[in-house]
Amino acid sequence: MESDAAFDTLLDGRVRLHQPQAGYRAAIDPVLLAAVTAAGAGERVLDVGTGTGAAALCIAARVPGVMVVGLEKRAEAAAFARRNAALNGLDGRVGVLEGDLLAPPPELIPGSFDRVMMNPPYLRAGAASVPPDPWKAAANVEGEAALIDWVRFAAAMLKPRGTLTMVHRADRVDEILTALHGARFGSLTLVPLWPKAGEEARRILLAVQKGGRSPARFTAGLVLHGPDGAYGGQAQRILRDMGPLIP
Repeated sequence: MESDAAFDTLLDGRVRLHQPQAGYRAAIDPVLLAAVTAAGAGERVLDVGTGTGAAALCIAARVPGVMVVGLEKRAEAAAFARRNAALNGLDGRVGVLEGDLLAPPPELIPGSFDRVMMNPPYLRAGAASVPPDPWKAAANVEGEAALIDWVRFAAAMLKPRGTLTMVHRADRVDEILTALHGARFGSLTLVPLWPKAGEEARRILLAVQKGGRSPARFTAGLVLHGPDGAYGGQAQRILRDMGPLIP
């Protein structure tokens, strides 16, 4: 695997990742997803579509005592995730299961997780050209599982009052909210991610509770970059200093 792998770091070097040399590579989205997932010690977190394990490892590094299970459909990606858990000394708290959310492995017990986090493919199947690289295709374009399937799977895996966190495209928020309502999620907190101050949000983070009934909250959001293009102060505290994103 060494010859076809690249070495990357997240959280200012606290998380080390081997990822494919060519094709899709995790960037800041899994770090932000982990930051908005307000897990505590002793909680169980399911990372759906874990890929090479970036979000799972970030939350495990940030929250001592949290237990994380990553679910990954592609065998090669799951192998990277297991290797990365061991590389970071987190294989005792981060496990990786190979399987499809449409036919989950028997080790995943419905209603057994305190939190589910996910970074589903951003583009609808049929609405975009599928990249020739299989890594990019799986990461960017929905396959057999549509967005609503990801949401329903999260609802099935969560305990009552458990929390789902997600990062997705801002221009699909209407579809996301419809899926969440249909799966009986509530108490929505939505965090717009502004590229720079005054620019439209392209991505969003959200947190919802299974069976939640509190009013929805749209926060002030997170401005990622300053005028010079460098990460702003709050973004740096999250991306480099392991700070949580408190909506």
